[in-house]
Amino acid sequence: MTPTAKDRHILVVGGAGYIGSVLIRVLLSRGFRVRVLDNLIYDNGSAIEDLHENPGFSFVQGDFCDGDTVKESLKDVTDVVLLAALVGDPICRKYPREAVRVNDVGTIEFFDRANGQGLDSFVFLSTCSTYGLRADDDYATETSELNPQSLYAETKVKAEKYLIEHANTFDYCPTMLRLATAYGISRRMRFDLTISDFTRQLTLGKELVVYDENTWRPYCHIGDISDAIMRALLAPRQQVCGQIFNVGSKEDNYTKKMVVEMILGELGRGKIKYQAGGSDPRNYRVSFDKIVSVLDFTNKYSVLGSIRRVINFVKSGMFDDVDQHLRFYSNTSIKGLKN
Repeated sequence: MTPTAKDRHILVVGGAGYIGSVLIRVLLSRGFRVRVLDNLIYDNGSAIEDLHENPGFSFVQGDFCDGDTVKESLKDVTDVVLLAALVGDPICRKYPREAVRVNDVGTIEFFDRANGQGLDSFVFLSTCSTYGLRADDDYATETSELNPQSLYAETKVKAEKYLIEHANTFDYCPTMLRLATAYGISRRMRFDLTISDFTRQLTLGKELVVYDENTWRPYCHIGDISDAIMRALLAPRQQVCGQIFNVGSKEDNYTKKMVVEMILGELGRGKIKYQAGGSDPRNYRVSFDKIVSVLDFTNKYSVLGSIRRVINFVKSGMFDDVDQHLRFYSNTSIKGLKN
């Protein structure tokens, strides 16, 4: 697929976040005009500050749950990518009312507000966490039964269901992407995700406590996620309208123990404590055959390669301020909001 940017103006909601700050640079590099709508709840404005002189870039600070903000953001826009949400089980558990307001009510209202605005495509980012706890080791496909184990996953299931049920009534083409657990280096780096968290702790010589080490997760690099989003934006309508795609690669299904062993293979040492009975019951492997066959998607990055980069960056001192800026580096607290 050869992307073309002619006459495309993409609104990326949540574009200053972990995935968004990578995606918008990919889009800009391909010649797309990009507008970011973000309320910067993690003090993450620095993730996009270098782009304000770029003539193809514009920024609106605000809440996508607010109707006036949405109206302003959608002016002259041809396509929307909705990344914004309270992302992850811990942050939704800490702020349950805000999670419902944003991930559930606000997201569904945004779907409706985008209708009738002359959009071409609308890409909604969901999660493979919707598969939750699998009864067997079979790979989950887009038609597999969903079994969400957290408020975060439940809100994504509800939003997906609404989008599917109303797909034929919207004048835009909606596509849902269920993302594997993300990894990779970002302008808004996160160290509360498995690959980066495990790697950083072991590189620093800390004891790493790993719960339920034999549980499975799929992983996908944020560069590959960005490529999948762009492919969904550019695909013919008949291929993607109302469709769900798992985003990741089959070879990047790993247990937590497998991830630890890869890191130890690079470091040569480490303090590990395995424990049972963690608070996260999820256990699932995922198939990505559909996105490969329909969108010709292939991953370009590897977990091992990212582990090596994180090790090098941590050793060089690039992330020596993580403990002093936890809000920026992890989805653990929201600026100005009490739980």
